[in-house]
Amino acid sequence: MSQKPTYSDYFQLHFIVLIWGFTAILGKLLEPLDSSAVVLFRTTLAVLGIGVVLKVRQQSIQVSPSDRWRLIATGGLIGLHWVLFFAAARLANVSVCLAGMATSSLWASLLEPLILKRKVELIEVILGGVVMAGLYLIFQFEFDKVAGLIVAMLAAMLSSLFTIINSRFTQRYEALVISFYEMAGASVGALALWFASRMLTPYDATSMIQYVPTTPLQWLWLIILSMVCTVYAYTIGVGLLRKFSPYMAVLTVNLEPVYGILLAVLIFGNTERMTIGFYLGTLVILAAVVAYPLWKNRPGKTKTQLPTPL
Repeated sequence: MSQKPTYSDYFQLHFIVLIWGFTAILGKLLEPLDSSAVVLFRTTLAVLGIGVVLKVRQQSIQVSPSDRWRLIATGGLIGLHWVLFFAAARLANVSVCLAGMATSSLWASLLEPLILKRKVELIEVILGGVVMAGLYLIFQFEFDKVAGLIVAMLAAMLSSLFTIINSRFTQRYEALVISFYEMAGASVGALALWFASRMLTPYDATSMIQYVPTTPLQWLWLIILSMVCTVYAYTIGVGLLRKFSPYMAVLTVNLEPVYGILLAVLIFGNTERMTIGFYLGTLVILAAVVAYPLWKNRPGKTKTQLPTPL
């Protein structure tokens, strides 16, 4: 770290995490716009926004041809992740979606040894069991929202997968350059899903599903989602890593489900109020999530990297 963080920096870090927790709420507010359409317009606007930032900074976007295609393919995974993320919030609600996303560290503990060829650690197996116990509590008391929780867990799995992939790219390229190509790939992937959704969804004259934004309010939410939650939050987040250790950043990012669930209850009211079992299960999952970086960053261990935001 080149500079010591100030109180303003701490505020900014928590503000960024609060923004990331707000993404599921924006997805809910954009109903009845199809999830694939939300991601398509979000990523297209984000590519334009990041392109402007790169132009202003006069920053080169040159990467090797092989890495360019790998980045674009990784972006396709990100696009699928976001479609599942927003779909989960609609199948269940924002709180259940964020609870499912809290399993990202469990997926990372399973996928990282396979992809990076390292040994599985006992602590990861134990914490994985703790997360499963938390999920059991949620499943038991919120059985009517199982579909949304499963979709959110799949989104969390994809989030862990592309975060592990990005851990290699960040050693060679600037974060904004990576984000530019990946948002382009996510846009292409979302476009394919958008076409598939339109073709496979049976025609229903009474259906309220939209595939193109039709109101000024929808465009406003999309601009906030792309420019604030993607371009602004990602750019500021990368800048703050010059002042915060990755360990401190990870601990703060783990508050995303907490902030998101609190915001959802404030905004949507009774539709987001859950049973005691749900909150107990979510607390169990969050306890495991916080315990993992604490263990990994104990004295003598390598610091953990900041996960990719929503």
